[in-house]
Amino acid sequence: MTMSEKMLEVKNLNTFYGSIHAVKGISFEVNKGEIVTIIGNNGAGKSTTLNTVSGIVKAAQGSQIIFNGQDITKTAPADIVKAGLVLVPEGREVFPQMTVETNLLLGAFSRTDKENFGKSYERIYKLFPRLEERKKQAAGTLSGGEQQMLAIGRAMMSEPKMIAFDEPSLGLAPNIIKQIFSMIQEIRSQGISVLLIEQNANMALKIADRAYVLETGRITLTGDAKKLRKDDAIRKAYLGGK
Repeated sequence: MTMSEKMLEVKNLNTFYGSIHAVKGISFEVNKGEIVTIIGNNGAGKSTTLNTVSGIVKAAQGSQIIFNGQDITKTAPADIVKAGLVLVPEGREVFPQMTVETNLLLGAFSRTDKENFGKSYERIYKLFPRLEERKKQAAGTLSGGEQQMLAIGRAMMSEPKMIAFDEPSLGLAPNIIKQIFSMIQEIRSQGISVLLIEQNANMALKIADRAYVLETGRITLTGDAKKLRKDDAIRKAYLGGK
């Protein structure tokens, strides 16, 4: 697997909410085996970008989204999941009344190889032992951190080529945030590419290979994540000036 192979290529992405031009002609890419982060303040258009790439929000005319060599610009969300691109949404969005196990199973809706579900469960329980301990529990009774683990596990049940994370640290305690980011690195080590949208710029830049800075719907800066983390302007704007 070479780092130059493109997993996701987004060209001239424009997205509108009614008359509001939320994403303004941005272009970015994620190579195979990479963690790429898009950082920016609230309202910059980060979640809109992810929702458009995932097919939840429609891209405007002239936009192009290519995933694993296939044009998915006008593809339905369920078919994008089948193609191997899965979203872990902001706020986790687990099914609270259903058990942990059933939530995980729902992540595999697009798969036809039912005989391999057992292996997928094992892989997820190995990554998240706490989920195995709580597999018969209703998802709504889990802590915020456990629900985030479940949302990630559910995404992995589809055997994705790439996972897009929307604000995975939102509302979690600092020690849990560290665990979640460590798990994102582990997921990448299993050959899954990662697109990470995150307000916690410090943590995102720490684990990412490359980063894009989004400001009011436009990409204003891009580069090596570790270098951007040391950039004075970035530190001042997003890292509390430390």
